[in-house]
Amino acid sequence: MLRSGTLWIRVAAIFSLGLATPAHAQHHPMTMPADSTAQRTHEGAHMYGSVQMHEGMHRHEPMAIRGMYGPYPMTREASGTSWQPDLAPHRGLHSMRGSWALMLHGMADVAYDHQGGNRGDERLFSGNMLMGMAQRDLGPGHLGLRAMISAEPVTIDKTGYPLLLQTGETANGRTHLIDRQHPHDLFMELAGAYSISRGKRSLFLYGGLPGEPALGPPAFMHRFSAMAIPQAPVTHHWLDSSHITFGVVTAGAVLDRVKLEASAFRGREPDQNRFDIESPKLDSHAFRLSWNPSGAWALQISRGRLKSPEQLEPGTDVDRTTASAIYARAWRTGHWETTMAWGQNRNRPGATLDAWTAESAVQLRGKHTVFARLERAKKDELFPEGDPHQGQIYGVGSMLAGYRWDFVRCPHGSIGLGALGSISSVPATIRDVYGPDPASFMVFTHAELR
Repeated sequence: MLRSGTLWIRVAAIFSLGLATPAHAQHHPMTMPADSTAQRTHEGAHMYGSVQMHEGMHRHEPMAIRGMYGPYPMTREASGTSWQPDLAPHRGLHSMRGSWALMLHGMADVAYDHQGGNRGDERLFSGNMLMGMAQRDLGPGHLGLRAMISAEPVTIDKTGYPLLLQTGETANGRTHLIDRQHPHDLFMELAGAYSISRGKRSLFLYGGLPGEPALGPPAFMHRFSAMAIPQAPVTHHWLDSSHITFGVVTAGAVLDRVKLEASAFRGREPDQNRFDIESPKLDSHAFRLSWNPSGAWALQISRGRLKSPEQLEPGTDVDRTTASAIYARAWRTGHWETTMAWGQNRNRPGATLDAWTAESAVQLRGKHTVFARLERAKKDELFPEGDPHQGQIYGVGSMLAGYRWDFVRCPHGSIGLGALGSISSVPATIRDVYGPDPASFMVFTHAELR
């Protein structure tokens, strides 16, 4: 482990030094070639010119890049086709190359993870991702391309990192991962979209292999309230576990601040082979209604039927329902976002299990980030096959809080140090297994393109 850990630290250091080196891409607001109809209307011009991007936490800059799926600011778009508040910060390196608007964003954490209690463990790991996006007008509409990759199959490996109460997926194709968080696949998203807009309305078609269906809130690593937290939510498999789906097609309609969309996608979650692209299927479906009543709010409700999502439970389908609200507030020297979300998995056959999470993060003067998360879930996968507790439902919870200091900031990136502490809550009937309210902590470094 020490040899691997040293390698990861070297990789992270190289990546961090790269962030501190001036890049060729220009970090400035840029005007995306607007929809021809929007150009001819006062409403379209007003829409693109009135939104402010709070980037760098030093000044407000006009955000004139249109969204990939409709005639609204890009800041509204998060993972897949999901929405976040218009006031959300949009980080990354931006550049224009002819008719193409390009964006590159990436981040990496190197964390020492100590999970307490009788089931605890410790490990050094790195969570990371790199995302590129390109878009332009094409014919009567707008074309967008997006790719996202992660080195986690190497920096975390199949067994995942320790995380008390986490469940879902497998490391070897035979046993469940329990009290561990699986790594992301090498290919997190390879997707494209085409939209046609008229005034404040648009129709769009999105496809990915992999991609993300219209189910749940933005994935946790894409919402500001969770970006600073280097560990996944315990409620991940109730809310946003479908964010890497090998085969998805989504059609949607946007009417100003309302979006209705439907997806056909592959219900099975990724297997333990994290380097490949799995065969696409369209055996599941989902519907989502999103509403941004103002620039500060993003609301969604969604429902999906997932065909055999768990590799080790091929005879079980899941009806998933989610609802979430994201609130954002920006001022000259800071940004604050809070997410509240609820999810329900109705197993067929099996039990109906609910989960909810509340998380919040505030960044001050671009250097100081304080974050917290509180979550609760009913779980029936905490014990392996053959254990007397196997299959029983337990209400468990977790609360954490932490802080990160970005001690290096330059026009194109940042490097920071952080720490968090968490307490897990389990019912009295299994405290002999986990221990009474086991406490855990992480210390981490963070590097990010901005």
